[in-house]
Amino acid sequence: MATAAPLFDTYNRTVLHFERGEGVWLFTQTGERYLDFAAGIAVNSLGHAHPHLVSALTEQAQKLWHLSNLYEIPGQARLGARMVEATFADKVFFTNSGGEALECAIKTARRHFFVNGQPERYRIITLEGAFHGRTLATIAAGGQAKYLEGFGPKVEGFDQIPFGDFDALEAALSEEAAALLIEPVQGEGGIRTIEHEMLRAMRKMCDDKGVLLVLDEVQSGVGRTGKLFAHEWAGITPDIMAVAKGIGGGFPVGACLATAEAADGMTAGTHGSTFGGNPLAMAVGNAVLDIVLADGFLEHVQDVGKVLSQGLASLKDRFPGQIADVRGTGLMLGIQCVGVNTDVVKAFRDEMLLSVPAGDNVVRLLPPLTLSVEEAREALGRMDSALDKLAKANHQN
Repeated sequence: MATAAPLFDTYNRTVLHFERGEGVWLFTQTGERYLDFAAGIAVNSLGHAHPHLVSALTEQAQKLWHLSNLYEIPGQARLGARMVEATFADKVFFTNSGGEALECAIKTARRHFFVNGQPERYRIITLEGAFHGRTLATIAAGGQAKYLEGFGPKVEGFDQIPFGDFDALEAALSEEAAALLIEPVQGEGGIRTIEHEMLRAMRKMCDDKGVLLVLDEVQSGVGRTGKLFAHEWAGITPDIMAVAKGIGGGFPVGACLATAEAADGMTAGTHGSTFGGNPLAMAVGNAVLDIVLADGFLEHVQDVGKVLSQGLASLKDRFPGQIADVRGTGLMLGIQCVGVNTDVVKAFRDEMLLSVPAGDNVVRLLPPLTLSVEEAREALGRMDSALDKLAKANHQN
């Protein structure tokens, strides 16, 4: 009798077995070398096996792995203080993932109005095409039918409006609205960027309506766009922000950041996490900030991002039958495809270049932020070869 596969069938996995990584490279068990422009979907912000992260994790692992949040955790206090110093925030709550960070952000927003005598203000306004996580609340926030189907009634209190529809936004910010929850750059939605002018107008509208602005920077944060956080390009600040992915450099770390006013309802006993902010995660998070906050690092991301963007623009000119548009900033880039995006992902993979599909028929390019100019050009060469083969195959058909 055949033995059933032991894992849930929730992933459509590619049959590749990676044994180790070094920088922007991944190596299979048979020694093949792939250029990693997926980075665990924007997670491996400093590449694979970065020496500073390995050292920090190893050192902490020899001391303490876990402590309950019933006790003081020095690494947590240090990382929290550094994140407050580097951002708009006054308060930080640590989680294990982006989904948990978003759950905390949603609860923080609702709780703020509850403790200030407005319990009727609990609705969260989001944009169509958004992705905020896989929990019951965050799939309701995203509002996409493919993620909601089969899990019972949609969690109440989330309203989606069309991307870029300012009139719909103004109508949605009613007296029951607690927060506007948005991604400055939609990752899963296809590297769709909210224009800076629009983001500033959203900030003003939230202020005028007394609504909290909550940003989901799980994918776009921690240097990914060439600023520490993507909203900085527009010169605005949120009231609450969810962070994860890149802050752990591959270790599970998330955080909800907030102003003191927005977090005024999050008092003892209102929220918690068993593993959030554990010593191992905090050691790695602090090590990531050591590098990302160092002089010149974000400028490096911007410089390499420009090389990639210019190269992609040239590829668009060369292959108009394959590339419809090039999007993004820094090292959060997307290729909108003329054909099927998964065909392009496969063509890239055949050239030993890893990428990630997204909505709106986009291929995401999310390399480690440590990518060099030479490695960027190597990737562009592999993309050129892949697109050339696709173009010739399509011509023959």
